[in-house]
Amino acid sequence: MPELPSPLHPALVHLPIALAMLFPMLGLAGAIGIARGWLPVRSWALVVLLHVILAGSAWVAEEVGHDEEEKIEDVVPKDAIHEHEEAGEFMVLLGFLTLPVSAAGLLAGRAGGVARGLAVLASLALGAAALRTGHLGGELVYRYGGAEVYREKTPAP
Repeated sequence: MPELPSPLHPALVHLPIALAMLFPMLGLAGAIGIARGWLPVRSWALVVLLHVILAGSAWVAEEVGHDEEEKIEDVVPKDAIHEHEEAGEFMVLLGFLTLPVSAAGLLAGRAGGVARGLAVLASLALGAAALRTGHLGGELVYRYGGAEVYREKTPAP
């Protein structure tokens, strides 16, 4: 059985970030397709499923990040860690708070159409939150050297 990567947090964050980038495009395509009669309303279930996976995977990544935070505290400024943590928490909160809006997109008629439009707007906000969170996480690694605590030290030849 393969070992889990260490650190686990960076391995997990790629899924919610990728989904947050796909969500606006898929949501817009679905909303337009349904509005024009090219797709049935039930096809919106794919967008809702994507939203569930995005919110859930972001939550898992956030929880694992909390567990790994202590390991880099001696290398990375606490303010930078806190800013990344706050951005991640906001992304998770936004993901779960907007999920009912996406689910309402499964309704037929005007209510479903409005919900689908709002879900597309929410997906843009989620994408922006993911970009900000990812950028701040990248700074922890590349600007402040957070990855150094995980690097195996090997003697020079």
